This record gives sequence, structure tokens and C-alpha cells, in this order.
Amino acid sequence: MKPRLWLVVGARPNFVKAAPVLRAARASGLFEPTLVHTGQHYDPALSGVFFRDLGLPRPDLHLEVGSGSHAAQTAEVMRRLEPALAEARPRALVVFGDVNSTLAAALTAAKLGVPVAHVEAGLRSFDRSMPEEINRVVTDRLSETLFTTEESANRNLAREGVPDAAVELVGNTMVDSLLHGLERARELAPAVRERLGLAAGGEYAVLTLHRPSNVDRGEVLEALLAAVAEIGRELPVVFPVHPRTRERLADRPAAERSAKSAGLALCEPMGYLEFVGLLDGARLTLTDSGGVQEETTALGIPCLTLRDNTERPVTLTHGTNLLVGTDPDKILAGARERLAADRERRRPPPLWDGRAAERIVAALGRRYAA
Repeated sequence: MKPRLWLVVGARPNFVKAAPVLRAARASGLFEPTLVHTGQHYDPALSGVFFRDLGLPRPDLHLEVGSGSHAAQTAEVMRRLEPALAEARPRALVVFGDVNSTLAAALTAAKLGVPVAHVEAGLRSFDRSMPEEINRVVTDRLSETLFTTEESANRNLAREGVPDAAVELVGNTMVDSLLHGLERARELAPAVRERLGLAAGGEYAVLTLHRPSNVDRGEVLEALLAAVAEIGRELPVVFPVHPRTRERLADRPAAERSAKSAGLALCEPMGYLEFVGLLDGARLTLTDSGGVQEETTALGIPCLTLRDNTERPVTLTHGTNLLVGTDPDKILAGARERLAADRERRRPPPLWDGRAAERIVAALGRRYAA
């Protein structure tokens, strides 16, 4: 009988990172893989459509946890996952990224003596005010095998005392998903642009905002959208609005007025393939998302990150990403600098080649399938 391998996902970024690993695990024949969805993201726009676009099957186990505070959500995942995990006793459990489900599943498995493998280990923003940073650090401490996307992550783990033998630099499974779906995303792109009222072949920017530090503080949200509205005078800006952000806009009339200015095209959250196609054709992207920083780097699209730090420094050293924080003057200066520069699509960072999942499964096979 093949050893059981559990893959636990809960939120949209997890789905993107896990899909190629599940595909590779099934193709390898080394394991009997089980897909577990905690239900942290349950809105169809944040969950169902991503499963469809990424070719993910219906989860073998769905915990249906739903929303809640960080503590409540983490505790509920643990409460619902523990009995199933204790009964199945997989050979290893794989977690992805840095969401509450990642930490909860890693902690539950570690307490039951099930080895944990962390995909996207070692990334650090060094900002403990970010819940994701806490999740990253603790998950790495609990993990037996740590798969990294870039060299800086290896250095971080070495400084924290993680043995070299536990760490494997494999590349980025988010890029695996992007390259796997890119052809189809490009086929969908013309219809998406037409739906958004963008001129055929015309240039545009893309904006995403969802982090509490940006959208929950009304004065910050107002300043950000005022700066983006100014960019919209020069270049149309497409703004797929996260459900959390839409709620906050309703509470801040000044921010809502900026969001509805002539240069911004607001729309509902997109499916994975539609969004990749939109990014691929963008002249510029503004975001507070770690995943979008990586996707734009893989595509060679200029990106302004609306944060003061990033846990993905390779996007900065690679030259595609620029930290501008939330200062409107810096945002406008960064946008104008990038728009004035010659368009140059750079090669992606090392090992961002679409084969990270294959390397992960090969390593899991050496460690847990023997």
C-alpha cells in the first residue's frame, strides 16, 4: 500500500501553490494523496472558481471552518482536523504558504507526531505586526522538511538554526501554476479586456488591495486610492475589489469617491485564469499581495508594492518590484518612473521554471516513500 500524503489548503493562495504539487504527487505514483480543504476561504469568488481554473478536484475532506477571528479560525481548524488526522495517520502532511490554515494544520500534525513539510518556507518580512509573519515563523519551527522558493529564505532559516539537511531550494509552485495556465489565460484575456471597457491593445494598470493594514485604516485607504486615482488620469486602472475591501469602501465615502473616479474600473474578484491574463497584459501593477509580487516577477511586469516591507526580496533584487509604501508622493513617483522606462521583460529568478512541484514530490519520495 502506498504511503498516504495529506495536502492541506484553506485560502486562495494555497490553492495556487498546492495544485501543481497534487498533480505531481498523483503522476509520481509514490503516494496516495489526500486533499484537505479547511474552508477558510469559502466564497465562490475566492474558492470555487479557483478550484475549477486550477484543475483541482473536489477535496477529499472539507472542514467547512468559515470565517472568524485569527484565534477562533485557527482553533476551529485544529478542532475539526485533529480527529480525521489521528484516524488516517498519513506518512506526512504538506502545508502551503502562511495563512491561518497553514499554521493550524502544522500544529495539529506536529502534536500528533505526523511529519510536516512546508512549501514556501523561510520567507520573512521581519514585521511581527503581520499575522502572516507569525504563521510563517511558527510553521517553519514545526516543520521537518522546508521547501524554499529563493535563496534569501535559505539564509533566514540558517540564521534561525534550521539544519541544512531539512531545507531544499526547489523554486516556486505559484509559478508552476502560472506557467501551466498561461496559454489559456491569454486566450481569455481579450474577452476580459472587452468586458472591462479597455481599448483593444490599449495600455492599463492593475490594482489589488486586501491587507488589513491598508484597507482597515480609513485614512490609509483614502490616501492610497487618491494616489491611484491620480495615476488613472494617465492610464486606466483595473481594480478587482476584494470582498473585505468592498466592505471598507462602503464605510469611507472619500475612498469610495476615489475608487469610482473616471480612471478606475472597479470589478468583482476574478477567477485565477482571468486574473493572470489581465496581469500578463498590464503596463503596471500596484498591490499589497505577496502572490501578485511573485506573479508579476515571473511575467516581467513592473510592480509597485503598497507596503513598507516584503517577505519576497527576490522580486526587488530581480528589478521587477519596487516598495513604495502608502505615501501618495512615493506611489506617484514610482508609477511615473516605471511608466517612463522602456518595456523590458526579464527572465524569471532561478528555479522559477514550472518544475518546482516535481522537485518537491521527488524530495518527499526520498524522505517519506521509502
